Amino acid sequence: MEERKILRLSELYSIEDKMPALELEAVMLNINQGYNLELLDASETLQEYVKYTQRVRKYAGEMELTEAVERAITECIREGILADFLKQNRSEAKKVSIYEYDVRMEREEAREEGIEQGIVMGKQELLKNLIQKKLQKGLSVPEIAQMLETEEETVRRLMEETGSGL
Repeated sequence: MEERKILRLSELYSIEDKMPALELEAVMLNINQGYNLELLDASETLQEYVKYTQRVRKYAGEMELTEAVERAITECIREGILADFLKQNRSEAKKVSIYEYDVRMEREEAREEGIEQGIVMGKQELLKNLIQKKLQKGLSVPEIAQMLETEEETVRRLMEETGSGL
């Protein structure tokens, strides 16, 4: 995870404007544990926010998200962590925390899914290349399937995808 990232409003749209009339640029600072320590040292409120979000993450791994957020809020109020803010804005803080956590989890799931798809595609490409090499050596489909420890149907399908003749 990066310590600092620039977010541009124009990058959020699918049609990219080379010369936007108005560009909004925001600096996003990572305040997770171990990042931007000078900033955290300068702000007690940020330190408390980090403590709050760490609790939400911890409890979300142990119980339903709504319960996790409620428990984190209750504990933080009791221990004086963002206490005034959380007392006055409890329901809003709860809604935002749930939304933020859900968005983060969706991103993580999408990232993991992308990695898995990339691995599958990489394996398919490797198998296609190996089949091509075996075909160039004059091996038959059954021989290739046996050597690559795969089904003959898989070899045929990948040959069709690459345009290799039988």
